[in-house]
Parts: sequence; C-alpha cells; structure tokens
Amino acid sequence: MNVEYTGRHYEVTSANRKEVEAGLSKIRKILRDRFESKVILAVEKHRHKAEITIASAMGPLVGVAQAGDMKAAIGEALDHLEKQALKHKTRIITKKRRNHGKWNGDDKPEPVAVGSVPASSTVPPVSMVVHKFPAFAKSTEVHLVRSDEAVAMRPMTLEEAIKEAHFRDRDVFVFRDPKGKLMILHRTRDGKMELIEAP
Repeated sequence: MNVEYTGRHYEVTSANRKEVEAGLSKIRKILRDRFESKVILAVEKHRHKAEITIASAMGPLVGVAQAGDMKAAIGEALDHLEKQALKHKTRIITKKRRNHGKWNGDDKPEPVAVGSVPASSTVPPVSMVVHKFPAFAKSTEVHLVRSDEAVAMRPMTLEEAIKEAHFRDRDVFVFRDPKGKLMILHRTRDGKMELIEAP
C-alpha cells in the first residue's frame, strides 16, 4: 500500500503514520483491493485538518475532517472513508445479485409458445395433464389442540408483543396492552403482522 504524506504547517509524526496506516488496512480489507492513497495533514488557525484520498479500482474515495487535535481529525477522516468503502461494497454486491441469473447475451432468445416445439428440435411433443382443483374444499374433521403459548400472561406494548410473537413463532398471538385492552396479532400469508383490537 503506497501512502503519500503531505504536511501543511504541520510536521507528520510516526504516530500519525501508524494511525493512518492502521485505518487504511481496515479499509483495504473491506475493499479487498490494492490502492494508493494521499494524506494531507494541515493546521489552520488552531484547527487540525486531515484529508485522506484513496485511488481504488472503484473510483476515488475522499475523507475530510477537522478537529481540535490531529489524532481526532485523522480518526474522523478514516471513519468517513470506511463508511464510503462499505457503501461501495454493498452497491457492488447488490448489483451482482440483481444481475445474477439474467440473460447477458447480445441477442435475445426467441420466445417459444407453450405447447409448441422449436423447429431445430427433433424431440416429439409430450402431452401434459394439468391438475384441476375442486371448486370447494372438502370438510375435514377438526383437530383441536389447547395451547397457552399464543397468549401473553402479562400486559405488554405492541413492540414487545411483535417480538414475542416472532420469538414464539406464532401466527396468532393474544395479549393485553398496558391499559388492559385485549389485542390480537395475526400474521397474514404475505408475512405482514395485522393488529386486531377486541371490543
């Protein structure tokens, strides 16, 4: 890792170098890439400024900070750089996930109608049977099991009840709010929690 230091009205010490290089090694682990960096440490009117620039394969990252002492300024600048590096990394990961499984060729594949066979194929067509569900469900014998896991014994807030329902892995959870009102949480098929207030 090449680091170029510049001091403006400030002499760069070995402690400053160690701090910068420790922070840059953390950022290097995040980016998983070699990069060159420039560090400018300056003092203007009793304010310590640190500007750290990284030239990586993803593009330039810049961390600028100003504080009462140089150690704090370097720390803030490195924090800014770390946040930027994490942002870049998550952006790349989400981009890869979005593109995963998509067609990347220049020419689009020809659409094939259902039930038809492409002309280039010599495979004979196969008949398929599609299952048809009855219009109404057959009634089955009801099987009841008594459970007290879906009922809270003490009053709780809505947030506590949601956490408790998730923890107990219940689709229906009955509880009383701090005012004593009976509430029912119900997890719908799409995974959302629905709140029902009993009269």
